[in-house]
Amino acid sequence: MFIGHGLLAFALVAAVAARYTTDRRALALGVLAGAFATLPDVDMLYAPVGLLWADGGPLALAEGFWSASTVVHRAATHSLVVAVVAAPAFAAWARGGPSGLLGGTLLGALVVASFAASGFLGGLVVGAFVLGGLAITTVAARRGVPPLAVLPTALVGLASHPFGDLFTGEPPRLLYPFETTLLVERVPLSGDPVLHLLGAMLVELATFWLAAVVYLHLTDQRLSDYLHPTVALGLPTGGVALAVPDPTLSLSYPFVFTVLGLGAAIGVLVGALDRLRSRERHRPLAMALTALAAVTVAVFAYLGVYLAA
Repeated sequence: MFIGHGLLAFALVAAVAARYTTDRRALALGVLAGAFATLPDVDMLYAPVGLLWADGGPLALAEGFWSASTVVHRAATHSLVVAVVAAPAFAAWARGGPSGLLGGTLLGALVVASFAASGFLGGLVVGAFVLGGLAITTVAARRGVPPLAVLPTALVGLASHPFGDLFTGEPPRLLYPFETTLLVERVPLSGDPVLHLLGAMLVELATFWLAAVVYLHLTDQRLSDYLHPTVALGLPTGGVALAVPDPTLSLSYPFVFTVLGLGAAIGVLVGALDRLRSRERHRPLAMALTALAAVTVAVFAYLGVYLAA
């Protein structure tokens, strides 16, 4: 889900910006929004600590990782309150001068408030969030993005992120640091845990396709030029995935790793075949889009077999 946050924000901002500016500038603004949309997951920096006490194979390591992540994950950095303060603060910082001082003060206040509300670890996470946002803002300024454009891109990126987490795990604390809770449980896509996970995967894949379509449109390219016949290998993968336990949110790794492993293998295969044939098309893009198509086919194939069983 980490990449999907950024791709969704990229697609939304780039598509809207293209109506008011050049395609190249729209792409740049989309990338900036995508960077801000990935920023809230900086709170996962603490999660690797869980690997230290995990004892066992890959599943135990994964469980330790995610258990540790829940200590601070989806709290301060996923808050809409924090987003509406941080976005204008980053934009003010980009302006420099008195505005920059005001922006820095607001960001410092966010760190202090998080220390007060969540202790040392919470303050540390928000501190990393602030530093990451300042780094993104600085790079954007050096690339010629005006401060006025930082505000909407940062706001869309930061505010859209928590809504992508509503289908998996615990719902974000949307009003942190306030105790008011808007959502107490994840949004169910189905009462069947397998269908719920498959639905969440398809939502994620939809964000990938949306970003791909927007990018290809703004660069005047066609999807068909980048798809390789090896996409068809996704069909038997749906059958192979039946050999692993039924995928659910609590036991998703065997299925997800099987499907994504297929996509990675097909992407590498496409790159190798293009190199052998000296194809002129952009290899990384052909590899990525063919892999994405194969994974999508595999998930639908598994879904079809599951529903028919």
